[in-house]
Amino acid sequence: MSDPAAVIDDLRAESDELDRLVAGLGDGQWGAATPAAGWTVAHQIAHLAWTDETALLAATSPGAFAREVEKAFAEPDAFVDRAAEAGARRPPAELLAHWRTVRERLRQALYEAPPGARIPWYGPPMSARSMATARLMETWAHGQDVADAVGVVREPTARLRHVAHIGVRARDYAYLVRGLEAPKAEFRVELTGPGGELWTWGPESAAGGPGAGGGGRVTGPALDFCLLVTQRAHRDDLAVRAEGADADRWLDIAQAFAGPAGTGRAPAGTGRAPAGTGRAPEGA
Repeated sequence: MSDPAAVIDDLRAESDELDRLVAGLGDGQWGAATPAAGWTVAHQIAHLAWTDETALLAATSPGAFAREVEKAFAEPDAFVDRAAEAGARRPPAELLAHWRTVRERLRQALYEAPPGARIPWYGPPMSARSMATARLMETWAHGQDVADAVGVVREPTARLRHVAHIGVRARDYAYLVRGLEAPKAEFRVELTGPGGELWTWGPESAAGGPGAGGGGRVTGPALDFCLLVTQRAHRDDLAVRAEGADADRWLDIAQAFAGPAGTGRAPAGTGRAPAGTGRAPEGA
């Protein structure tokens, strides 16, 4: 995952796939409720457009972006919803055209970022590659919300590896935002990609658990792991398994996104509305 161009190209492909889905919707379907409480399909696309535009500002005008961060910190519980609400009021065709424009400009800016450049964000600064990976993760996650809203089952792709990578890398952050101490030992994560290939993170020795100097192992389909770490499905509904107490605890709190701890979704069939907002806060 060291080639920025490859990740940026995958970001474009992920965005284009979601674009094709929403471009075929009638105006009424843009108002369909998604699993994120209070958010319609239009809110989801408006949020992606706003975040892509904000990332573009960070990449091209750090001073102006710093002023936006100050505004966000002044209303941390409202600025994301406020931006989504404003964008969702646009006519669907206008909103879609706006998203297409800003995401293409962001793609070009990431391509042109000098090697070693750090792009400021709401959390730590990121490289162009990391920014593209974070944008892909969020595009995929919000695309899942849209797909759920309109009853479409998406075919998983190899781009899920980027989402899974953030989920693994964000392990300790999930503990931090909950005021918990992260395990010192590494985990071994072994996921089966859409084509049957094996994706791994962490040393093989970590799979042995504490007695072998590791923290345990997590296994399962890559799609299920990505749904878990973006909090788009409840753990009980997914085929992700843990070996070792520390790894098992992580699966209860895992999140691939920056920001406050998410509350996730309720298990399917509980008769309850999905828990939490289902949104991926800014950054990863």
